[in-house]
Amino acid sequence: MNYLKELNEEQKKAAMHIEGPMLIIAGAGSGKTRVLTFRIAHLIDSGVDPFSIMALTFTNKAAKEMKDRIAKIIGSGEARNIKMGTFHSVFAGILRAESDRLNYPTNFTIYDTADSKSLLRSIIKEMGLDDKVYRTGSVLARISDAKNKLFSPEAYMANYDITADDFASGKPKLGEIYKRYNDRLFRSGAMDFDDLLFNTNVLLSKHADVAYKYCHQFQFILVDEYQDTNYSQYMIVKQLAKVHENLCVVGDDAQSIYGFRGADINNILNFKKDYPDYKLFKLEQNYRSTQNIVKAANSIIAKNKNQIRKEVWTANDSGSRIIVNRLLTDNHEGHHVAQSIHKMVSSGEGDYRDYAVLYRTNAQTRPFEEAFRKINIPYKIYAGTSFYQRKEIKDVIAYFRLSANHHDEESFKRVINYPARGLGKTTLDNLTISGHEYGVSLWEVAMAPDKYRCAITSGAKSKLNEFTTMIRSFATEIDTSDGFKLAHRITNESGIIRGLRELKEPEDQGRLENVEALLAGIQEFTQGSESGDEVKTLSEFLIEVALLTDADNVSGDENAVKMMTIHASKGLEFDTVYIVGMEENLFPAAQSMDTREDLEEERRLFYVAVTRARKHLHLCYATSRFRFGQLTYNEPSRFLEEVDPDYLQTFETKQEERQHFPQPLARQLRPLSATKTTTSANAQNVSGKLTPGMEVLHDRFGKGKVLKLEGKVGEEKATIYFPKEGEKQLLLKFARLEILN
Repeated sequence: MNYLKELNEEQKKAAMHIEGPMLIIAGAGSGKTRVLTFRIAHLIDSGVDPFSIMALTFTNKAAKEMKDRIAKIIGSGEARNIKMGTFHSVFAGILRAESDRLNYPTNFTIYDTADSKSLLRSIIKEMGLDDKVYRTGSVLARISDAKNKLFSPEAYMANYDITADDFASGKPKLGEIYKRYNDRLFRSGAMDFDDLLFNTNVLLSKHADVAYKYCHQFQFILVDEYQDTNYSQYMIVKQLAKVHENLCVVGDDAQSIYGFRGADINNILNFKKDYPDYKLFKLEQNYRSTQNIVKAANSIIAKNKNQIRKEVWTANDSGSRIIVNRLLTDNHEGHHVAQSIHKMVSSGEGDYRDYAVLYRTNAQTRPFEEAFRKINIPYKIYAGTSFYQRKEIKDVIAYFRLSANHHDEESFKRVINYPARGLGKTTLDNLTISGHEYGVSLWEVAMAPDKYRCAITSGAKSKLNEFTTMIRSFATEIDTSDGFKLAHRITNESGIIRGLRELKEPEDQGRLENVEALLAGIQEFTQGSESGDEVKTLSEFLIEVALLTDADNVSGDENAVKMMTIHASKGLEFDTVYIVGMEENLFPAAQSMDTREDLEEERRLFYVAVTRARKHLHLCYATSRFRFGQLTYNEPSRFLEEVDPDYLQTFETKQEERQHFPQPLARQLRPLSATKTTTSANAQNVSGKLTPGMEVLHDRFGKGKVLKLEGKVGEEKATIYFPKEGEKQLLLKFARLEILN
């Protein structure tokens, strides 16, 4: 138990506590992964059977890190016996083991977002609905929200409030789409990501013997990032822990930033209500950041009312002050950040990999990419198309999936005529019509077109027979043969490799290289088995790939500046961080200012961004920016005012930098003290002076009429109607208004 000596006193108390429910509030950089790891090791040292421990994380990366650490303490043999992984991976395994209870095949397919959108696109088209009204992204989000709140299609359509909301939004058919979507998933032997949790709830609530088995098997349950759990995850944990109540949840309510995905901060805030006899531990020592950064972060999050109070501190050096940069345009912002990073790296202040640019939306990347390219700064954007979402990779994976599960509709449609084999749109349409008419999968129709009265030619029947025979031959090896050997066989016999080699365009060479990289990854997977001579199959590889999370794609290996949204940065840390776009209506986002709950989540997002920095932090905002094709003028973010000024150092644009902009724009630069004034001599801070009905003048929107006021004096928000701009909501302390009457 020498490993416990590495912990501070509060960490040690949390790690050594064994029985009963416990909540560990872990501040940013407080070593929570170490505490979780040592607690599991201590449980096993104390005689707890590793088979009775379940540890749930939010990324595969976190699970692997914990497993590796535990293996070093107690040995890899025992570490392998712990049920550890993401919610989705752990419960996907349980669903496969209990698949017969839900009438699913053991080798059910897991649909990713692209698969789900493709299926919804087909359903919306088949129903004759307007795809501009029923956009696949918003429809999928609505279905996802329903599943995470445990509404089945039947419960969804029976709920008056839900259906009334759909009618009011102009989408009365959402319930029917949801029903058809679920039916098609079931017919395809497929689940989407939300189903992995929804169906686990069904399994535990409707099959008492199954619930009894797992409740008694897992006597100790640990949950990381508990503040990010949604209702579905909350209910699974509650059901599994109801017998022994040895539940340890770890998290930080100050870092709850996924409300838009259904995460409910009340799960962690109300833990004491669910388990009144719980023990509370607070990890408040930050090992990551300088004192200036830690104290600034404390001053930010203190503004939130809905929280578990704590005082994070650090024994690290004071460090430099946080730099605030006021810039003229978004292009200027990109230029400034590029020059700053170049100067610091050139002076020996770390490598490019030690720098990160964080932003509120992916749309902000262009100025930084352009500026980085101009002075040859290497960068990596963590967004957009991941490796496994590239077309050529999805094509190959579809062959693998169809070999494992013949009824997978999306995979069938993707590869039936790839590479081209004379089974085009007409054939697929006829197969689809027969499948819908008889309520069977496309594969079943393809196997017996005459039985299902499918109107296809004899030539198409012959080609279908060749195709299904090939897929069935792959299927004989999917669960038994070495995964790499079978993958190599499939890519060759299907004609994929040959087809890519015959293409001559430069980008086609890249596609071939991507497929070769996939095969290399499968080879590494099959050779990386910890179980000696046991064969790793293609089925196992498919399971691992299907359960990858966005965070698992972020690597610090490349010597490049990391660029990502703040949401994507959670759990990461960098020596130097630039938080850009610190402007009202961008950060905080315009849609997040209507309720205290939304605004507090935006403030937590800012807190997360600030606490990613170890040594240096830069906050940047531009006074003008192109958004949605138009030049907009911006107020600095209210969050900048909320940071204790003792920890800030503010800079305006340097004189020599103004040469990069046209003179009319450059002359607009004013001293920083002017950022809260207006060009009108009569403009003033009108907080506490306005009443509804008053006419006012805004230097950008023109004349307007005050419709209503909200909030206390000093924090007032006014709704004002401007004839040329429509209704605008303005925070008065930033609004720069002149009262006209």
